[in-house]
Formats: sequence, structure tokens, C-alpha cells
Amino acid sequence: MNRLSAAGAVSGAVLDALPGSTPGAALPPPFHNPLFLPLMPQLRQLPPRPDATALAALAAARDVRTAGGLPLRFVPPPDDGLGYEARIAARGEVETRPDNWHDWFNGLVWLTFPRAKAALSARHAAELDRAADARGAVRDAMTHFDECGALVVAEDASLLDLLAGFRWRELFVDRRPEVVAGLRVFVFGHATYEALLAPFRGLTAKCVPLPVAAGWLRRPLAEQLADLDGRLAADFAAGRHGDPRALQPLPLLGVPGVTPASEDPVYYDDVWQFRPGRRRQRV
Repeated sequence: MNRLSAAGAVSGAVLDALPGSTPGAALPPPFHNPLFLPLMPQLRQLPPRPDATALAALAAARDVRTAGGLPLRFVPPPDDGLGYEARIAARGEVETRPDNWHDWFNGLVWLTFPRAKAALSARHAAELDRAADARGAVRDAMTHFDECGALVVAEDASLLDLLAGFRWRELFVDRRPEVVAGLRVFVFGHATYEALLAPFRGLTAKCVPLPVAAGWLRRPLAEQLADLDGRLAADFAAGRHGDPRALQPLPLLGVPGVTPASEDPVYYDDVWQFRPGRRRQRV
């Protein structure tokens, strides 16, 4: 077995290797992709398809609340003219279409990252209060992260440096075993989760890289999620991540284990998918 194949075999078993997980306790289809990992605790308690009633019951049992302290409720979209974010802030109601994958994943992310989602929604509400008629960069950044955001976690910060430098071949080929062992992608965006039901070439997340201390990746998944939820909520509350251009692109099909095609180094020669970094325009 060559180096890439060996790394791929390890990445394919990432769910079984997680601290606190049960060996062989795979998620039901269509959630075999390792990028569904953050949703594992919710998916194991819900039907494997959109079910608004079950989602609402789980949210009530978890006592999920908005930043203003209102109990969160998932409701069918009303026709009363109140905007999506304004409704969450004023009433704690999240518009959720029945039998809709996009909205169902949004609910799952609320259950997985409740403090971060509440802080993100509050950021939208604050911007609406400040300038209701002008969307602006902050709301664009919040929307980008809400729809297609991810946290990229590594104990070795040099892996995150390669990510920030768009050095895809060095990251995913030359240092593939280190990526498999020591880098994790925690998807936040609910549109990305929907897209992962049928991944396509060019599927890209907008990421916040996050170095963590040695041993962090050996912590139980529940502790990892709670830590990330708290950090991200604090960042949003402090006004960070408000520039959509500063979010780091990550071609998700390059992450080991997401597609078998990436086991061949030639896969990373696709410069349309694995693009070089942004270049500043000359002035």
C-alpha cells in the first residue's frame, strides 16, 4: 500500500477512531462522509431525513435559546412580512420549511453549535438595527459563514499555514499523513451540509483556521464541539470574522476521505478546483 492509499485508509476510519465513539458505529446513509462528523450526536437521535417535528422536540429538550434568552422554536414560514433574522431576534422563531434538507441542516447546526448560532444571529440583528436598509460587509460575512462556513482545527499550526497559503499539494499530498492524523474540518454551514449529500467538484467552504493545544484532538467529540461553539460565539460577540474576504477558502473534496479520487496525487493538479491564492491588484 502506497503512502496516499495508507493515509486514505486511515481517513476512511476517522469516525471509528474518535475519542468516545463506538467502533463500527457508522452513521446511516447518506451521512457516511466524514465531514458530517459534527452532526453525529444529532443524527443518531433523529430520523435520517428532514423531520421538523422531531427537530423541534430535540431543540425543546436541549433548551436552545437565542442570544436574548428566548427559547428557540422551529416554525413553518409565516406570511406576516417579518424578516428571517428579525423574527429570530424578536420571537425566537426560526423559519423551517417542512421536508426541506436545507432548513433541516440549519436546525441541526443550531443544535450542534447553539451559542455560535445565537451569537451570529445577534450580529445580524445588531447590523439591522444599525442600518436596516444597507446590508454591508458584516452581514455578508455572517451569511457566508452561516451557509458555507467551517472551522479547520490543527495542533500543528504549520498545517494551517499551508492552508492559508493555498499550498494544496504540500498540504494534501506531501503532508497527507499529518493531515489525516492531525487536522479536522468542522463544517458549520448548513448549505454545505446539504451539498455534501451529493458532493461536486469545486465545493468550497469558507473557513476560520484554529490552532489548538497538543492533545485537543484526543478529547471526546462532545468536548471538542462545546469548545469550538464557545470560541466561535465569543469571536462573533467580539466583532470578529466580519470581512467576507478574510474567510479562508477550502476545496472540500481535497480533504482526505471525502472522495476516493483524492487518493491519487494527480487529483490535486486540477487548478480550477485547487486554485492559487488571491493576488493583490497593482495600484
